[in-house]
Amino acid sequence: MNGNQIEGLIGMLATLGILVLLVLPSVLGIVRDRRIDRRLRAAERPGTPRPTEPAEEPEPRRRHHGAARPA
Repeated sequence: MNGNQIEGLIGMLATLGILVLLVLPSVLGIVRDRRIDRRLRAAERPGTPRPTEPAEEPEPRRRHHGAARPA
């Protein structure tokens, strides 16, 4: 490969990278919308179990560094 071919390759890769960065948010939005639509259709059908939401995690214990314990 000579210098012109390497420059062309770098330019092509940069262009493809920019294209991916521009298209990625749209693709992620479409996937999210389809997932929501699937859940809504499942909720409208009678007799089917609803998808469960993940349980909330308890708050982590807070440590008081160097502070005295409350009475």
